[in-house]
Amino acid sequence: MAAADRNERHDDYAADVHDCVEQELTVQLVLSPERSLPVPALLAYCTDDPFAVHITFHLGQDSPVTWVFARELLVEGVFRACGTGDVRIWPTRADGRSLICLALSSPAGEALLEAPAAPVATWLEETLRAMPSGAESAALDLDAQLAALLGSA
Repeated sequence: MAAADRNERHDDYAADVHDCVEQELTVQLVLSPERSLPVPALLAYCTDDPFAVHITFHLGQDSPVTWVFARELLVEGVFRACGTGDVRIWPTRADGRSLICLALSSPAGEALLEAPAAPVATWLEETLRAMPSGAESAALDLDAQLAALLGSA
């Protein structure tokens, strides 16, 4: 594809209405090698925040816990270990099942979660159809955002 064609295609994404792709699933909060707890979770991706994925965990409290990190990190983590610091992701197999492990760390504590790989991969494919990798920058109206920031200063 020629550079001009790619730019036109990216501009199409900037003009589109912002889409959201969501997937409910149950992840396992690993407490020890022998014990884990099921946790309802919601994966969300919206084209108005094109570089980020949101994962909300419903822990039975009044307020769910949401983590936000780079979609590219999750895409890479489906295939190989990646991430440093607060979010680390890697694929694994346990009991004949393909899983995605998420190690999350914050000042409030640490958590290891296991998500079924198939629904995560399917959801990621849907996010890539909504906003192809490489088209994210075109979806952001940086001039308008900068003008809004400078106008409110």
